[in-house]
Amino acid sequence: MTTFERINELAKKRGIGLRVLASKAGLGETTIYGWKKRTPDSSKLEAVAKVLGVSVDYLLGKNETPEWANEKDTKDLETFLERNLEGGMTYGGEDLTEEEKQQVKLAMTTIFWKRHKRD
Repeated sequence: MTTFERINELAKKRGIGLRVLASKAGLGETTIYGWKKRTPDSSKLEAVAKVLGVSVDYLLGKNETPEWANEKDTKDLETFLERNLEGGMTYGGEDLTEEEKQQVKLAMTTIFWKRHKRD
């Protein structure tokens, strides 16, 4: 799937036309249509990604990040894990070892990405 096709698909899912999307991103009305034949400028692509609520890498097809999972979602998971794994996480009344904390981190991260992968 091309970058243009991915953008077009996401815009449809959100119920907005490409001209409206371009306007919301501060671009000319037909800018996105031009991406059918040429590579988008990074700052313009970033503006479109922000309006759609996705990462630039997702639009470029570099990863399969779920369409709604953006940097904030992954940052929230990282923050949660840092706060809870640095402190006294317990199980059965006993503190987890560092190895057990890392296993919890791996498990939570795996569950997060499996649950939110919808492509």
